[in-house]
Amino acid sequence: MTEARPGEPGAAPRRQPGVVVRGLSVSYGDVVAVSGVDFQIEKGEVLGLLGPNGAGKSTIIDAITGLRAPSAGAIEICGVDLLRRPADAKRKIGVAMQTTGLPAAITPREALEAFGRLYGVAARVGELEARFGLEAKSGARVATLSGGQKQRLALALAFVNDPELLVLDEPTAGLDPASRRELHGYIGGLKREGRAVLIATHDMDEAYRLCDRLIILHQGQIVAQGAPGALAARVGAAMRVEVHAGTPVQAEWLSAEPLFDHLVVDGFTVSFSTANLEAALARLMAVLSLQAVEVVTLRASRASLEDIIAELVQRPGLE
Repeated sequence: MTEARPGEPGAAPRRQPGVVVRGLSVSYGDVVAVSGVDFQIEKGEVLGLLGPNGAGKSTIIDAITGLRAPSAGAIEICGVDLLRRPADAKRKIGVAMQTTGLPAAITPREALEAFGRLYGVAARVGELEARFGLEAKSGARVATLSGGQKQRLALALAFVNDPELLVLDEPTAGLDPASRRELHGYIGGLKREGRAVLIATHDMDEAYRLCDRLIILHQGQIVAQGAPGALAARVGAAMRVEVHAGTPVQAEWLSAEPLFDHLVVDGFTVSFSTANLEAALARLMAVLSLQAVEVVTLRASRASLEDIIAELVQRPGLE
């Protein structure tokens, strides 16, 4: 029995992408901020947009949300051409920025009602307050809300128009660990509902936790894209290890070991990157044990965004 092809009777319906960006370029006078960017986001997918300051993240967000007209290229939001039908496309988008810019004296209920009027819809205030844990703060002034409560309000405001695409700009910046976990839970829920989600972040650990795919930008261009773990592995810097010893460590003991990339030995401290954490740690402990060196502390962490970008820029053609 032959499998039905897309579009034939009996075939599963083809999933429509939440966002399609083709050849996007944006210039500010003579300065090119974004050049020839192509990507798409499927519904039910979380895409992370990463890069250092000035890489083009904010410019891409401005273009996708209709705040800035591109110099060239095309953008589709859930099948709607943003440049030809901006009003229809924007109805499908919800945006939660790092700061909301709301008046200090406004309450969450008043803000939700005001956003509903802007979109021309009933704001479902009670439902949104319940969903994002704002019922107890419904009548409180925004100025009195905690950082986590303000971010929950930002998400609630982004949901007023029941969007198919959510754009989140540094959604957990400045939050305490408990508030970050709470926000991560809400973002996971958006994916399960089948919404397309675009997150701009500087936090590589957050990107690992939340995103299905990452796009890494440098000087307005995509230098790599793919699953978080795959990108780190491709640059050979999946994990970073730092060890503090009880006695000084001699560099020659470790310098010939192939498992240790970017090895730095500085007195009592050893640091390196590795794509095989288990094997590298086993070898490290064996070498230090032979030299009777006691390990005081050991910390292993994922490669930082800076580590990955540095490798990608130095080694073009990885995309």
